[in-house]
Amino acid sequence: QVHLVESGGGLVQPGGSLRLSCAASGSIFGIDGMGWYRQAPGKQRELVARITDTGSENYVGSVRGRFTISRDNAKNTLYLQMNSLKPEDTAVYYCNGIPYGVPMGIVGPATLRYLEVWGQGTLVTVSS
Repeated sequence: QVHLVESGGGLVQPGGSLRLSCAASGSIFGIDGMGWYRQAPGKQRELVARITDTGSENYVGSVRGRFTISRDNAKNTLYLQMNSLKPEDTAVYYCNGIPYGVPMGIVGPATLRYLEVWGQGTLVTVSS
């Protein structure tokens, strides 16, 4: 069974930084790398950062240049360094695999059904 545990969230002022971690165990099949998703209240879940098996990175436009995704395969850990945080970044952040063919941005229902197991997420609040 896949087990995902996110940590590192908290309250930060605009312009501040946070580093999120994701500890993963078990196997996720039919994926193309790992990524970070987020969901703000009243909004749809979106894929904001991904890293492939070869180390290639992709970001949704709203976070590009501010967020950096990385991984430590030996520790089965995924990271998200978030700099220059904005109030619009406030959301619960989740890590998970990325099914083949899924684009950056808003996640569709089929993808959510395919990714059956999610962690509890970690809440990031950007506010003065």
